[in-house]
This record gives sequence, C-alpha cells and structure tokens, in this order.
Amino acid sequence: MTTLPPCSQCQSSLTYDDGGGLYICPECGYEWPVQAEAVGESDERIYRDAAGNVLQDGDSVTVIKDLKLKGSGGVVKMGTKVKNIRLVDGDHDIDCKIDGFGAMSLKSGFVKKI
Repeated sequence: MTTLPPCSQCQSSLTYDDGGGLYICPECGYEWPVQAEAVGESDERIYRDAAGNVLQDGDSVTVIKDLKLKGSGGVVKMGTKVKNIRLVDGDHDIDCKIDGFGAMSLKSGFVKKI
C-alpha cells in the first residue's frame, strides 16, 4: 500500500487518489495534481559531452573534431585541450578560453571530458 501525502491546506491524513490524477482531501475539499510532487525532482539541465559523460563547471575537455571559426578564418584543431569550462544555457552551451584563440563558446557535442 502506498502512503498518500497529507493535505497541504489542512494537514489531514485522510487524502485519497481519485484515479484521474488528483489527490482529494475529504475534510476541506482541496484537490491537487498527483504529478506535482514528481515535478520538483530535477529542474537543472544536465550537460553531456559527445561520449555521454556528464559535464560540470570547471571540467577540462578535449575538442573531438576540427572546428572552423567564423569571422577569423582560424581552426581549433582536434585534440585541443580546454581547461576550466563554464556551462551556460543556449545553443553553444560551453564558455571557455582557448590558448591562442581567446574566449569562445563551444557546443557540448564537439568535446569529450578528460
């Protein structure tokens, strides 16, 4: 038997599941969705490299293919090591500094965690 949560309004332990995705309190009549508790588990985005490893701020990574730079005509070569990455939201989700190129943004799909 599963333990149902108490009512968040009156703290009654007599709550029940109506079978349609709602908890109901018979004492005060309050209703709330069953999924509301499961939603709060993980609000953070998980960043993964090309091999599926989880990336975190401060990790060191290696570039897995040659990357052409727009505007400057340079190329970041495969095997270039990048230290102390910072994860950000957006299309290019890694901010970093690369020796010889300066500050730039990379996609996590083009790097591998060291």
